[in-house]
Amino acid sequence: MGDLDPAAARALADAAPIDAFATLGPHAGQVRVFLPGAVRVEALTADGGSVGLSPGAPDGLFIGPVDGPYRLRIYWPGAVQETEDPYAFGLLLGDLDLHLIGEGRHFALGDCLGSHAMTIDGVPGVRFAVWAPNARRVAVVGDFNSWDDRRHPMRLRHGSGVWELFIPRLAAGERYKYAILGADGGRLPLKADPVATRTEMPPSTASVVPDGFGHDWQDDAWMTGRAARHRPDAAISIYELHAQSWLHGLTDDVSWNSLARHLIPHVQGLGFTHIELLPVAEHPFGGSWGYQPLGLFAPTARLGPPEDFAAFVDACHAAGVGVIVDWVPAHFPTDPHGLARFDGTALYEHADPREGFHQDWNTLIYNFGRNEVQGFLIASAIHWLERFHLDGLRVDAVASMLYRDYSRAADQWVPNVHGGRENLEAIGFLRHLNAVVGERCPGAMMIAEESTAWPGVTRPIGEGGLGFDYKWNMGWMHDTLHYMARDPIHRRHHHHEMTFGMVYAFSERFLLPLSHDEVVHGKGSLIGRMPGDRWRRFANLRAYYAFMWAHPGKKLVFMGAEFAQEREWNHDGALDRALAGDPLHGGVQRLLGDLNRLYRDHPALHARDSEPAGFDWVVGDDAENAVFAFLRRGDGDGLPVLVVANMTPLPRAGYRIGVPLGGRWREVLNSDAGIYGGSGMGNHGAADCVDIPSHGHAQSLELTLPPLAVLYLQPEGA
Repeated sequence: MGDLDPAAARALADAAPIDAFATLGPHAGQVRVFLPGAVRVEALTADGGSVGLSPGAPDGLFIGPVDGPYRLRIYWPGAVQETEDPYAFGLLLGDLDLHLIGEGRHFALGDCLGSHAMTIDGVPGVRFAVWAPNARRVAVVGDFNSWDDRRHPMRLRHGSGVWELFIPRLAAGERYKYAILGADGGRLPLKADPVATRTEMPPSTASVVPDGFGHDWQDDAWMTGRAARHRPDAAISIYELHAQSWLHGLTDDVSWNSLARHLIPHVQGLGFTHIELLPVAEHPFGGSWGYQPLGLFAPTARLGPPEDFAAFVDACHAAGVGVIVDWVPAHFPTDPHGLARFDGTALYEHADPREGFHQDWNTLIYNFGRNEVQGFLIASAIHWLERFHLDGLRVDAVASMLYRDYSRAADQWVPNVHGGRENLEAIGFLRHLNAVVGERCPGAMMIAEESTAWPGVTRPIGEGGLGFDYKWNMGWMHDTLHYMARDPIHRRHHHHEMTFGMVYAFSERFLLPLSHDEVVHGKGSLIGRMPGDRWRRFANLRAYYAFMWAHPGKKLVFMGAEFAQEREWNHDGALDRALAGDPLHGGVQRLLGDLNRLYRDHPALHARDSEPAGFDWVVGDDAENAVFAFLRRGDGDGLPVLVVANMTPLPRAGYRIGVPLGGRWREVLNSDAGIYGGSGMGNHGAADCVDIPSHGHAQSLELTLPPLAVLYLQPEGA
């Protein structure tokens, strides 16, 4: 019995390119195994016999005559292992799987690629599969083979670029990575699995074989009814948070289970309809808050296993709270264990840095023109929505995807095929993404963080739009925050900053965000940006919240906003929750809870958010007095809500406002009420109409406008 061909033997010894299945395993009555470090190897035959395999060259090669099925008994120094031969198994992935991967239409990619504990031909083990089309060799390494890249080379499925291997007797919980020889034959840093559904705790970077996904969902009623909760006529009020830091200072148990115990009652008490989590996909650098992820199929191990995340979502649904997660398909970090030059080439990213490198964030940009990359990203979105029952994804940095010249000088970008600046491939990807989500995940929201005036972000795909459900209204946020940060004496010169948003308010379905981005990077806190002494700062913030909750558009605030956190957010620190015990801070929290309840209970405040008929200016031009007044209307015969804002510290008595209905109008909210920390000035709970025409109406109200305050009034009978 001769040794292996010398060239093949050298390739095995050097972990060089080789067709492992043509070299190892059973061949014409002979078995070859390569087990560096083994002392002796026997083949255990089906009849109960054993055949000693002869050692050959190189060290670790064992060869012997075996007919029929067999198992290996491997004598390691200090241990004996019995297992089947990985190279005795046939093809693992089906042709349809490989075809769909190539087309970018395998939307259950997490069930196909990655690692999966399963039984094949009656043998338990783990199947590995990874897309690396330009690699010359790929091997699985882990604790199970002492991270020796000679031990488990994989089979290439030609044409698809997918490498696969089944390792018998391996179990869930094993750590692993891929050892890859690049297109030029050079060894790459060990790579984590791009489709891993579980990872080890950062800063460690290995992937982990999952033990299946066994959560028993109890949210059928929620999932059946959630589409109605997400319609344009629904009340949607979102509490945004960074999961880990929300728990800081509250408990030492930073986990999904702990978050469920503490967060859900807090959100319920404040009346929010949804929470939005900063990205939970695995990310190497905690300081990125999740916005530089590499594990697009794995919830971060920082808060526990994937099953615990599922249980958290289930608990939110049981409490009537929806769950949205930030998702990042625009770019990825350059960490060597990640996607960067994954097979030795620019596989997930563009090769040209003018297309593939993000200068603002020192990250790499996905190549949206590649089918497999589109499929990878869409499969990630579907994985979160289907496996974890998420109610929506907020797609990060959409503007950076849409424009080839985003944040680039004139000589730093490549035009599209028509010579323009639009990223046609990214546009196609976003439309494809939203079409697939709409088909597979009915009722799930897709929300775009898009900061420009790109037309049709929320227009249906069939009408030329991108197909999102909602778009963050960044323009409204910037304008109104600038206005509120000004000394009231100057506000008469900047009246348009509060009114301009209505020029385009119905061009998209908007969400009004006061997000984490507004309380980081030296911007301070929201309360810290309000002008004046302490009382005026709080009055300004209360008025701003009341104005926001009355303005067309769904609502979002970041954690800490509910009690007017004084300090800028720090992901390593804790929220100053004790502030809620102070009358002014606690008053803000009480106001926000009341705003959520009014917003939810009064259809006029939400039912026609995206329709011009849902809004009427009454006073939009009183810049001198910094007064704004408008009507919000619901459907049919529903009673309107009159909103009046006085954005100066001067009370205004006898201010006349025209209204469409006579009779008594109840004051359903006054942001200057004493229970919120205000002065208590107002209209004693109601005002009666008089037959004095004003603002185009036959009757009017004569109101006292409290200082730095917003009033909501509604005709009696509501």
